[in-house]
Amino acid sequence: MEHANLPETNYDMIILGGGPAGYTAGIYAARAALKTLLIEGAGTVSQITITDMIENYPGIPGGIGGFELMQLFKEQAQKFGLEILPKDATGVRKISDAPAIWEVAAGDRTFTALSLIAATGAMWRSLGVPGETQFAGKGVSYCATCDGPFYRNRTVAVVGGGDTAIQEALFLTHFADKVIVIHRRDRLRAAGMLQNRAFAEKKIEFVWNATVEEITGSDFVTGVKVKDVRTGKIREIAADGAFIFVGRLPYTDLFKGLVAMDKTGFIQTDENLRTDAPGIFAAGDCRSKLFRQVVTAAGDGANAVHSAELYLDEVKGRVY
Repeated sequence: MEHANLPETNYDMIILGGGPAGYTAGIYAARAALKTLLIEGAGTVSQITITDMIENYPGIPGGIGGFELMQLFKEQAQKFGLEILPKDATGVRKISDAPAIWEVAAGDRTFTALSLIAATGAMWRSLGVPGETQFAGKGVSYCATCDGPFYRNRTVAVVGGGDTAIQEALFLTHFADKVIVIHRRDRLRAAGMLQNRAFAEKKIEFVWNATVEEITGSDFVTGVKVKDVRTGKIREIAADGAFIFVGRLPYTDLFKGLVAMDKTGFIQTDENLRTDAPGIFAAGDCRSKLFRQVVTAAGDGANAVHSAELYLDEVKGRVY
């Protein structure tokens, strides 16, 4: 039986985020007959929607555009009756304990729920140089796993010197003839093991003490202009693609002070997607994890709802 003193809330669950994690969570929550609101955001765009072609999502062997795939996620969620609000969430706070009740502000309204799923995503940190936006999806990429196969037998540039940059550079050697790593310092920041592998890889070349000043091309990328930070001299390096790995920016400001985060602002969870705050779960690119892809975000969304459903059962005092 349900707990007699359980306070009333607008929803069992509020999902914040309209990407693959959020909409998968919405599909699972709606099918489970949980009273759920998905706040998809009006001012932020899921990375998937600006991805020209996704070839590695299971069950779609011919590939699919990112925007088209996201529309299919949304259509499926609506089929199951998910309530969707196209507004930006502007605040999250706890208004009650035992059980925790969470209030979310969006637009000019507030909503309450017993559980929240943070699926707010992240965005690759950009260089902010000329040509970067112009050639996004036309040679500029932030994901080697997504786009590496398009560069078979070509030359690509990788910008960055950390773990992600070197891991992705090594991955690109499976396709490209040459991978040019451009780094602003004279040594890498990546882990020693990764450095050793990169230095031993004959397809990888290094351009040290250099910053990218411009990405050049006509219809597609044809090169990058780099500046030597010691001399100020600028030269152009021919490349068919520019892969940029200078960090990610998680959209997690709403949850600062509410849940534990790592040093870069990603939400920390356990293996069941629970945060350290009662009733808050996290899924997709906004949480601290090793691998970020559409398929892993979708898996996170499903897992988060399952964990939240168990939590809700406990809070409501149901006995099976």
